[in-house]
Amino acid sequence: MQSKQLQMELSSYIGRALREAFGKGPESVYVSVNQAFVTVYLRNFISPTENVLLEQKQKQLFQSTRDILMETLIPEFKAYMKILTGLDIKEFYYDWGLHNKSGMFVCIDSDPTKDENNMEYNGKNSIHEEVRVLSIQAEKEPEEIDSYLLNNRTLVVIRKGILVPIEKELIRTGHSEILKHAKRNLEKRLLHNKGNFEGILQTKVTDIFVDWDFQLDKSAIVLILSPTT
Repeated sequence: MQSKQLQMELSSYIGRALREAFGKGPESVYVSVNQAFVTVYLRNFISPTENVLLEQKQKQLFQSTRDILMETLIPEFKAYMKILTGLDIKEFYYDWGLHNKSGMFVCIDSDPTKDENNMEYNGKNSIHEEVRVLSIQAEKEPEEIDSYLLNNRTLVVIRKGILVPIEKELIRTGHSEILKHAKRNLEKRLLHNKGNFEGILQTKVTDIFVDWDFQLDKSAIVLILSPTT
């Protein structure tokens, strides 16, 4: 299947699945398929009910409701992606941009090093240092940082080994949801307010997303960039 057709097939399927699950689908779905990654960027994705929750400052309830629905959708997305792309998706990260009704999925193959062609880009070392410093402010220095410029508008940063002992204990005692909510608020505030990503990359950053896989002790940060020529 041609790359363009494959992206359109995935975009159509994901948009339809979200519409069926949430009652309203995103206005647009941008899919990018690489050798080891599938990224999905959603625009204008919010239902009338969710709008009411946000207007009433029920951000955590909004997030929890979406988490429940995503739990049912993720296995379907993984299976469909494997059929279309052949990728064996082992990691699935997602986050929402509530300020502009956007969303992001990052789906990673069991062997992300297959995308080694996308690992080198201008400013990579500085991006890693910026992420290292911000991670220390939020929790601790990551044991490992990798990053991939998948296309001219999507930079994915993967951190490994970021959980501190108290966080691991919260996860062990069943408080993962509260922990993720707190970490998301803190880290997105730091990423938006403290990061110097635009200066390093010499382009505008239009959206920032972050999510965690607590079982793997890993995190994905996604920067959506303004397309450059």
